[in-house]
Amino acid sequence: MTTLTIKTENQEVMKAVRALSRGFKVAFEEKEDKPYDPEFVAMIKESEQQINEGKTVQYEPGTNVWDLANSK
Repeated sequence: MTTLTIKTENQEVMKAVRALSRGFKVAFEEKEDKPYDPEFVAMIKESEQQINEGKTVQYEPGTNVWDLANSK
């Protein structure tokens, strides 16, 4: 099986691709990209800011990760 991904926002292109696929009796699926959850984006931006400010903890091999998480 071969997968072909077509990325377009142009509805005329989508209509043509659908028509060609149906004409050649080719099965196809359509999925729309979903934007990221705004809360998730805010959390990532906050984390990036913390990194830039140096608010990080360095992991040393043999250290219990849970101790690092609970130390803040």
